[in-house]
Amino acid sequence: MAAPKVAVVGAGVIGLSTALCIAETCPSCSVTVLSDQFSPNTTSDAAAGMLIPHSCPGTAIHVQKQWFKETFTYLFSISNSAEASEAGIHLIFGWQVYKNTPDETPPFWSDVVLGFRPMSEAELQKFPHHRSGQAFTTLKCDCPLYLLWLEKRLKAAGAQLYTKKVADLWELHHEYDIIVNCAGIGAHQLVGDEKLFPVRGQVLKVHAPWVKNFIRDGDGSTYIYPGIHSVTLGGTREKDCWSLSPDPGTSKDIFDRCCSLEPSLRGAQVIKVKVGLRPSRQCVRLEKEVLSQGEVKLPVVHNYGHGAGGFSLHWGTAIVAARLVGECIAALQSSSSRAKL
Repeated sequence: MAAPKVAVVGAGVIGLSTALCIAETCPSCSVTVLSDQFSPNTTSDAAAGMLIPHSCPGTAIHVQKQWFKETFTYLFSISNSAEASEAGIHLIFGWQVYKNTPDETPPFWSDVVLGFRPMSEAELQKFPHHRSGQAFTTLKCDCPLYLLWLEKRLKAAGAQLYTKKVADLWELHHEYDIIVNCAGIGAHQLVGDEKLFPVRGQVLKVHAPWVKNFIRDGDGSTYIYPGIHSVTLGGTREKDCWSLSPDPGTSKDIFDRCCSLEPSLRGAQVIKVKVGLRPSRQCVRLEKEVLSQGEVKLPVVHNYGHGAGGFSLHWGTAIVAARLVGECIAALQSSSSRAKL
C-alpha cells in the first residue's frame, strides 16, 4: 500500500508532541496536524509548564511514573543541549511547602526529579505559615517557545500543519488512513466524551526577575513558577467552568496568595492574565478504536484527558500513542496484503 496518511487533530502540547513522535518513529507514513488553533492560542499556551505531576486517580501509579520519567528524560536532554533556549526548557530549583505534613511521603515521582529531599529547618524559616516541605530541582517549559520549537521540528521532519476545525472525525476518512485524536477539551464535543470535563485555570504573568526559585503550596492551589521572560503566578481549579474570560477578583486573589508565599512579589508588574481549560477525566484516554460506518473502517488513536498533567506526561504518552499508530499501520498493511491475494 502507499505511505499511510496520519492526521493528528489538535495542536497543543499533546498534539504536537504526539505528531512529532509518530513522524520520528514511523518514517514510512506522512503526518498532518489539523487544528482550529495553533500557538499562541492553545490551552497549552496558558499552562505553567512545570514538571510536577498531578496524580491521575484512574491511571495506575507505575504507568504515570513511566510517562513522567520518559518526559523528564526527553526534556532533560533538550535542556542539556544547544537548543535549550530556543525550546524554552530549563532546570529550576525550588520548594513545595505544606501547612500540614502530607500523607504521601515521598510522592511517586520523587526519584525522577533531581535531588529530592526534605526541606531544612533553615529553609522552612522562609515560610512561617508552613510546617514542612520538600526541596528539589525539576524542569520548566516556557510553553509558547516549546510549542513553536515542536512545530519547527515537525516541519523539519516533513509534517504538514493546517488550520482546520474538525467537527467530526469521519470528515477526514477520505483523505487520511489513521486519525489521532489529541483534541484536549475539544474531545468533549468531537467524540462525545461525557467523562471529560473542564477545570478552569487562571494565571498571571508578572515581571519579577529577582524571583529565581519556584514555590508551590502543597495542595497545588497557589504557585510561583519563574520562567525565562516572566514569572507565572497561580492559580485556580474550577471544575466544570467553561469561561475563558479573566476575572479581576480572581487575579487579585491569586496575587495576594502568591505574595503571602513570596512577599517580594508586591513590587512585581502584571504583564498579562491567561485562562485555560484543563481537559480532565478520571484517567488519560490513551487507546485504539476502530470506528465503523457499514463496511468502512476508520482506525483512531485517542490521546487526551491529561488534566493539569499535560506537560509532565506529554512525551511519555506520545510514545505510547505512536506505538499504537504503528500497530494500526501494521494492521492496514496486513489487510492490504490479504486483499491482493
